[in-house]
Amino acid sequence: MISGIRTVLLDTNALLMPFQFRLNLDREIERLLGSVEILVPSCVIDELDRIVAKEAKGARSLAEKYRIVQVKNAGDEGILEAALEQRAAVITNDQELIEVLRKSSVPVIRMRERQRLDFA
Repeated sequence: MISGIRTVLLDTNALLMPFQFRLNLDREIERLLGSVEILVPSCVIDELDRIVAKEAKGARSLAEKYRIVQVKNAGDEGILEAALEQRAAVITNDQELIEVLRKSSVPVIRMRERQRLDFA
């Protein structure tokens, strides 16, 4: 468990992980960070609404479980905006987004070995 991180943001592929890899997102976040607030940027909801894959419907329902934070920007910019405003780590496997987040000193958590979360 890493101290200091109290908030995490889920991007689109993080919300798809439970449906694509049977990863228990809540349990893995709890294992890695303890009790934290889990947020979903509004741009992620918009993206999930546009995806036609069957997993997206489940991911959209899962997103409703968490607090949605409004952002002005779309896509990666919206996730970065929310991460900076909320002082949050981001859970993602999106390599381009990981590079953007690292340049802004945002902590990144990604899936490892298709079964657990760890810091990137």
